[in-house]
Amino acid sequence: MISLHAALGIAAISLGMVLTPGPNMIYLVSRSITQGRRAGLISLGGVAVGFVVYVIATAAGLAAVFALVPAVYTALKIAGAGYLLYLAWQALKPGGKAVFAPKDLPVDSPRKLFTMGLVTNLLNPKIAILYVSLLPQFIDPEGAPVALQSLELGLVQITIAITVNGLIAMGAGSIARFLGKRPLWMRAQRWVMGTVLAALALKLATDRTKAVAA
Repeated sequence: MISLHAALGIAAISLGMVLTPGPNMIYLVSRSITQGRRAGLISLGGVAVGFVVYVIATAAGLAAVFALVPAVYTALKIAGAGYLLYLAWQALKPGGKAVFAPKDLPVDSPRKLFTMGLVTNLLNPKIAILYVSLLPQFIDPEGAPVALQSLELGLVQITIAITVNGLIAMGAGSIARFLGKRPLWMRAQRWVMGTVLAALALKLATDRTKAVAA
């Protein structure tokens, strides 16, 4: 069993990351607004499976691979920083849109909604860094088997991420309508999102920590 300190630590990091606008939130909100809550929740199902894939990969020793091949880990961080900067520019550029701004998207089938949710999460640099670099920091080498600790820490992260994302998907339409009637709030939300994403990209690009083998 993981310690209470480890559980609270990964919970705090997970909560902070899920509340920070990123690919998962943008996709789920867009789908919920344009196609309804059901579409948002189906997409969330794909996102959840993506989390499970990361947990299994981490338990299987993915972090150890990155620790042994630092160049791959560095490339991942650079790519992740570049992607976050792209998202920040999309929000901050003239005419950019906020997370909760309605988007003109085609109606997708449940299968495509699920698949896109899965792919969006698997390619999410924030989640990759969380599992590759941060989660192993809470593993106790003297405790239970590393794989078991990885699964338990991953379960904590998944529970928080799915709960928060589910609430966001369910309330996206109401939030969008609320902000739509208040353009200044919508603009402020767009700038907050862009600034946070840019800050995350800068921190990720300048981070000199190395992957820790789980």
